[in-house]
Amino acid sequence: MTFFMVFTQHLPTLALVSLGASETIVGIQSALPATELLQLPTLRAVARVSKRSILILGQTVALVVAVPLLFFDVLSRLSAHGSSAGAWIGLLSLALATASINVSNTVWFPMLRSYVEPTRIGRFFGLLRSGWHLALIFYYLAAQYWLTRHPGEYGPLFLVAWVCGLVRVFMIWRLPERSERTGERIRMREALALVRTNPLLRRYLFGVTWGAAMRMSVVPFVMVMMRREVGFSSGHVLITTVASFAGGLASLYLWGRVVDRIGPAPVFRLTALGMGLLTAGLVAVQDAGTATLVGLIGFFFLHTVLASGFGVADTHVLFALAPPEAPARMLVIAAVVSHSFSGLAPILSGIALDRLLETADAPLLVYHGFFAVVALSQALCFLPLRGFRRVTA
Repeated sequence: MTFFMVFTQHLPTLALVSLGASETIVGIQSALPATELLQLPTLRAVARVSKRSILILGQTVALVVAVPLLFFDVLSRLSAHGSSAGAWIGLLSLALATASINVSNTVWFPMLRSYVEPTRIGRFFGLLRSGWHLALIFYYLAAQYWLTRHPGEYGPLFLVAWVCGLVRVFMIWRLPERSERTGERIRMREALALVRTNPLLRRYLFGVTWGAAMRMSVVPFVMVMMRREVGFSSGHVLITTVASFAGGLASLYLWGRVVDRIGPAPVFRLTALGMGLLTAGLVAVQDAGTATLVGLIGFFFLHTVLASGFGVADTHVLFALAPPEAPARMLVIAAVVSHSFSGLAPILSGIALDRLLETADAPLLVYHGFFAVVALSQALCFLPLRGFRRVTA
């Protein structure tokens, strides 16, 4: 997850901003999870190839295509000469790395499904995610320390994450799996038919896609606003990132127990309303003072606390709906549909912000209006998910 997160979220946004990337480029980068569409053709291979082989191949390709980011100083020199080539090369490398990781992840949840007891799904993922949140807290604290002393030098930070990705290849080499190799090709239309024939799955997908679209539209542009319009440094922004992972670490296991005990629906409602309220609070951001920074650290911490609860409830519903003997079809189609549609939101948001900022006399007010609209939509995303009090496969 250190490799995955560093090459897909938070740090890439800051790196691209340092290369002079526009809001549109940031929006495209934030939408790269939509490359999960590639999981549909990859799903065909699950019936003929071991999950572990797909996992290792995707990880290896991701390492290769991420290499340009290890030479970030070269990209920076291109940007220093007024060229946008550095930002576009960085975006291309990030896009290819994210696509390869997502191909690899086609089989990750299906593999995990065989490790989980149905009555302990929440606690299993709460504990698992707590572990990688802790690792990322240490990583981003070190990254903040580095950037404070070496502003704009992102190459070594990408290198550390790249080495983590290389180590992971050897760690997953002998992972056990429940085979779904039948010799018969898994057809994409069979996987898509699950959505047409399962009303519970459709309702689940509508609700979680709505919620994910709003979250993906908020976080990257809060970081851009902090860096570009308010005037915080990259080091300050990374402090908020540390706060974000601290929120996950502090709450994930507890959310797992709560979801297992009371069911997903109350958690969806509480967390959606809470994230909407927090996002509305962003309209109060005005300057780069200490009080503003403390408030934004609190925003990222609490936003991740609530997003973690929503995510654990999301996984609880999905794993309960997926048949344990052959989960790949449902898990993959759910991820593809959710991330593909929600991935459009940051692209559209970036394009809209670019257009509005071109003519705005007060750019900060443009961001305030944007966050106010997103806050209302975020608060209402629990409505399709109200029926998921208890779900059985």
